[in-house]
Amino acid sequence: ETSISAEVDLDGTGKIDSSTGIGFLDHMFQQLAKHGRFDIKVACKGDLEIDDHHTAEDCALALGEAFDKALGARRGIARFGTAMCPLDEALS
Repeated sequence: ETSISAEVDLDGTGKIDSSTGIGFLDHMFQQLAKHGRFDIKVACKGDLEIDDHHTAEDCALALGEAFDKALGARRGIARFGTAMCPLDEALS
């Protein structure tokens, strides 16, 4: 079983408090907070002794729900840019 709490502040500054037990997942959440300038809190206690797949999946679902709640009715949200970033291999 997994126990998770997740919070998102869309008007944040890039602060992160992530303790998932999976170093790479914490790193990815740090990057999301930093580059998106969201404040994110994720705390997870999962069954890592079995595997980390379900813990990662459950953390992502909880964070997605936190973003959904933070976005609310989505009024006044507009796209502000478009970018294409092909990988080096695609340019060969």
